[in-house]
Amino acid sequence: MKIFIKDTNVKRILFITLSNIGDVILTIPTLESLHLKYPNAIIDIVGDNRSRIIFKYCPYMGNFFEKDKNLGLYGILFLLRRLRQQNYDLAVDLRSDALLYFVKAKNKFFKISNKLGQSLHSVEKHFLSVKKIINVKPPLTNIWLSNHEKELSIKIFKEFSKHRALTLGLGANFEGKIWAVSKFICLAECLKDYFDVIILVGDKTDAILSKEFISKYKGKVIDCCGHYNILETAAIIKKSNFYVGNDSGLGHLASAVKIQSFTIFGIGEPLRYKPWGERALWTQDKDYQINRIDPKVIANRIIQQLN
Repeated sequence: MKIFIKDTNVKRILFITLSNIGDVILTIPTLESLHLKYPNAIIDIVGDNRSRIIFKYCPYMGNFFEKDKNLGLYGILFLLRRLRQQNYDLAVDLRSDALLYFVKAKNKFFKISNKLGQSLHSVEKHFLSVKKIINVKPPLTNIWLSNHEKELSIKIFKEFSKHRALTLGLGANFEGKIWAVSKFICLAECLKDYFDVIILVGDKTDAILSKEFISKYKGKVIDCCGHYNILETAAIIKKSNFYVGNDSGLGHLASAVKIQSFTIFGIGEPLRYKPWGERALWTQDKDYQINRIDPKVIANRIIQQLN
């Protein structure tokens, strides 16, 4: 059943998102749809310390309320105290089962349970929460960058501004999700006719993998692992021509900046959690053995996509 809420009556919205970078990015189509439906509304966002940076330059965000899991019950009570000082026209919770009961809002939209959303992509599942008021398809993911990030990426690529760049994300948050560095090297070798320089992105823990890659790969490499934050990394990916990586937040960043990408899944559910969009390719071994995946097969699929 559709719910009609006059657009001009919606001035303040509360949006409760998730924590991991990839998961947060998959909630952004729902956030963007709310903004498109109610363009004059200010949207307050509840997230955590990791997700805060994603919304740093969001032009329609009002307040960012941080949910600190490390504080336990005290953290929840502190968050609720701050939220109850506000009055919202709409409140959407994609994270919890209970927060909305304590929020002052004229209209409340709760998350869809994992059981009901099991056959859907995560973006589609989140979008069901607001389907009663928004009758469109989920838009693409998005991320907001400032001139700082854009200028930084130009500076990094200055020496290779006329080169074709392939960005690789070598790491992930779990060993079963990490394709061997030797596989990435083989892939890069197979694609040498299509890309002139390799860009390595990731956090400080990925720097060990990048050093291994550089020591064995005979070609031009820019190592950005551990040197740049999430937004700066997004700008670097955006400046490249293609992204390949493991199942991690970096693949979702590539999708958010509208770059063609290929995600290599180990364990996990790609039909639910792959990067959102038609330009995002993926593969997974039928037995979830990530290192059985052949780099030459991936290279051929990327070449087909490029052609």
